Amino acid sequence: MSSVEVLFVHPNASGKIYQSLSKDFSAIEPPIWAALLANGIRAKNHSVAILDCEALRLSVEESAEKIKEHDPKLVAIVVYGQQPSASTQNMTGASMLCKELKNKYPDYKVIMIGLYPSALPAKTLQDEPTDFVCQGEGLYTVLGLLESGFKSENYDKIPGLWYRQNGTSKGTFSEKIPQTELQEYLPGMAWDLLPMDKYRTSNWHAFSNNNETSPFAAIYTSLGCPYKCSFCCINAPFGGSGFRYWNPEYMIGQFDKIAEMGIRNIKIADELFVLKKDHFMNLCKLIIERGHNFNIWAYARIDTVKEEFLETLKKAGVNWLALGIESGVTNVRKDVVKGKFEDVNIRDIVKKIHDHGINVIGNFIFGLPEDTIESMQETLNTSLELNCEMVNFYSCMAYPGSALYHTAAEEKWDLPDSYVGYSQHSYECKPLPTKHISAKEVLQFRDKAFITYFSNEKYLEYAKDKFGQGTVDNINNMLQHTLKRKLLGD
Repeated sequence: MSSVEVLFVHPNASGKIYQSLSKDFSAIEPPIWAALLANGIRAKNHSVAILDCEALRLSVEESAEKIKEHDPKLVAIVVYGQQPSASTQNMTGASMLCKELKNKYPDYKVIMIGLYPSALPAKTLQDEPTDFVCQGEGLYTVLGLLESGFKSENYDKIPGLWYRQNGTSKGTFSEKIPQTELQEYLPGMAWDLLPMDKYRTSNWHAFSNNNETSPFAAIYTSLGCPYKCSFCCINAPFGGSGFRYWNPEYMIGQFDKIAEMGIRNIKIADELFVLKKDHFMNLCKLIIERGHNFNIWAYARIDTVKEEFLETLKKAGVNWLALGIESGVTNVRKDVVKGKFEDVNIRDIVKKIHDHGINVIGNFIFGLPEDTIESMQETLNTSLELNCEMVNFYSCMAYPGSALYHTAAEEKWDLPDSYVGYSQHSYECKPLPTKHISAKEVLQFRDKAFITYFSNEKYLEYAKDKFGQGTVDNINNMLQHTLKRKLLGD
């Protein structure tokens, strides 16, 4: 194997993050950001490779040996994921790998890139034996390091680079890729560098594809989000709220490639796909013109979904829309969500989506700052009434990079003492207490709510009528995997 200039590494700690769910139920997603960066660096005439340790199910020791085989000038550990908690929980594997690599092969230069490193660059540099930390998207930073020849006198000129100098941590201002240069610097994903046969979607996404979870692809068509919800940290690498997108005429080429690979299951990982009408509607129309037979899921918000969009979305293969409903109680929701949710009839929107044959993933959060046991029960009751084809029940956490995290740090709230403590499904999971109830009560309620929803006869009958007995069997099998929780005394 020939040496490469940059090896982008997606670390693996799936067993710690998802417990027994990691074997059959949790998705194994293509590392979108690593694949985007790899293709961008390659387009600038540098040699690159990607090592997806999670997809290959490599241990820390095996990962280090694979890195050695590539003999890279720079190891870029990309700590990312397609939902707010993912980057922090993925720091579990990143930290272990960085320590292993520096212990066995100390001469390799290592940089950590991603949401958590961007949110807390100085702390990441302090806590981990990495040589560099990237604050920002990473493309300019990696290019700058390669062009600098790793000479320390040039580091202060590299955008978004944090490094050590004479025992002191130093950092430069990050720069994000402008809209006009997005297609030049991030020209799609390096599909050819990924083990595409190893990826699988979530079990529920496959309900609309005969329960076939593979093959699977995930892709961005836009970057960023214009909203500033206090519990969300998704914009940390992007330098604040905002929205940039690849032109639909350009993006259709990426979807053509996915179709050529024989892939139906697609996750559009945009923080908010259903947002800019000219973007997502034009892209959907191009997919329809191509005649692709996709099974797509994407994110929307209650206040961005309009009935006029739904027919086109469905024809393009958008079979699932994930909605951030968050809470069934208006004042609890308004306390944390930036938008106009109070002006929207949630039940009416969900019904309209269902009427157009699109499935709904309802995202709910228990333990928001104003929550009580009674308000959380009202949120659960709302979810049962809506009877979405899928729900995600989260316990509220102060994710690094969110406004809630900065409040928690200032007020010295009791936060998780490990990266994996931020994982919703881990043994060490530790949510925030609310103003009225303890963290233990929040987590206990969340776990019981999950079982209540998926064992509900009304839901199971609906799932059977819509997707068949195989889907019900899948759901019942999922319920056999009870999460153990340290906070609950397990």
